Amino acid sequence: METHISCLFPEILAMIFSYLDVRDKGRVAQVCTAWRDASYHKSVWRGVEAKLHLRRANPSLFPSLQARGIRRVQILSLRRSLSYVIQGMPNIESLNLSGCYNLTDNGLGHAFVQEIPSLRVLNLSLCKQITDSSLGRIAQYLKNLEVLELGGCSNITNTGLLLIAWGLHRLKSLNLRSCRHVSDVGIGHLAGMTRSAAEGCLSLEYLTLQDCQKLTDLSLKHISKGLAKLKVLNLSFCGGISDAGMIHLSHMTSLWSLNLRSCDNISDTGIMHLAMGTLRLLGLDVSFCDKIGDQSLAYIAQGLYQLKSLSLCSCHISDDGINRMVRQMHELRTLNIGQCVRITDKGLELIADHLTQLTGIDLYGCTKITKRGLERITQLPCLKVLNLGLWQMTEKVTILKLFPPPPSITCKTFWLPRLFTANFVFFKRKRGDNFVPRK
Repeated sequence: METHISCLFPEILAMIFSYLDVRDKGRVAQVCTAWRDASYHKSVWRGVEAKLHLRRANPSLFPSLQARGIRRVQILSLRRSLSYVIQGMPNIESLNLSGCYNLTDNGLGHAFVQEIPSLRVLNLSLCKQITDSSLGRIAQYLKNLEVLELGGCSNITNTGLLLIAWGLHRLKSLNLRSCRHVSDVGIGHLAGMTRSAAEGCLSLEYLTLQDCQKLTDLSLKHISKGLAKLKVLNLSFCGGISDAGMIHLSHMTSLWSLNLRSCDNISDTGIMHLAMGTLRLLGLDVSFCDKIGDQSLAYIAQGLYQLKSLSLCSCHISDDGINRMVRQMHELRTLNIGQCVRITDKGLELIADHLTQLTGIDLYGCTKITKRGLERITQLPCLKVLNLGLWQMTEKVTILKLFPPPPSITCKTFWLPRLFTANFVFFKRKRGDNFVPRK
């Protein structure tokens, strides 16, 4: 007895269709009536985000999305009123408006005129016309919001953060990247330091303050006192943060990722404060902090030895610092030391001998390493990613002569005259793959 795919129950078809990408899911719906009905099962579209260009009226658009159970929408271009979306999808869970430059306070105000309890995620990144007025609407009508992206909304001020602290008590993630008017006062509002005016967003777990130039160590004091649940804190490019602020962060036991990239006033002393506290950090980025040196690596080995990811790009570290650190860092999986020009083969040998769990290492711009050190690094048993951009070679050698890859690893290389530029991506070899170097 012959069987055909058309004999399958709709539930089985729906299960098969759920593994297709979004475009193919739409295509199978056009094959026949049976496939269309099966493809409209809500399990097929679970978790899918619809990407829309809102240019002209389409009466069937939102009924079609609702029939498939789609509740996440990204607007790629907005030429119609935002209220058109909100009215068409009253149970929307996620709304991504990032890059909609023509969105204004007026347009957002017309859309949010009543409570939308289902909306959990709102992305307004790079909506540069949005001001504190819109945040007032959001705080009033989106009480259940958990994720708010405001990166690049340069007109947001401390008043807007006061409104957020007043109305969005369930907020877990907030991105304020490059909100240049935000200062310590605004962070105090978020942390509940002004309880008479606003309770604060005390459930925050993820906070991005990248490039907020007006922030000082006082903000870190507010964060440490009021945001006890914080897990991830991004302070990169915050030039007003100093070593003294690290004292406040050093006892945040819930914090597991800290980004201090390009914070020019962070030095070995700041790392000492972090290491002497009760932190249980898993990720630390101090890349391009010019005052970080070998002593910081000794502090990290003493008090932050549980790190899984450490970025030290362009820091003033040497083989001596590597020697102080590696024997204690048994959990380290990712190490970024690109542009650390004092690192030599000796440092790589120490890494290869002691950091046996490494899965990725960045050696971009480390000009003092030679093939001897690289041969040792490539023997790391768990290594999957190796970045060697701008590594200088004094003679032309083929990649196979440099270091033969283990049987389970494949390499990709790029070549330029007199310059060996290699961005090696290591991954498990699939059956039938061959390693062929470019000559």
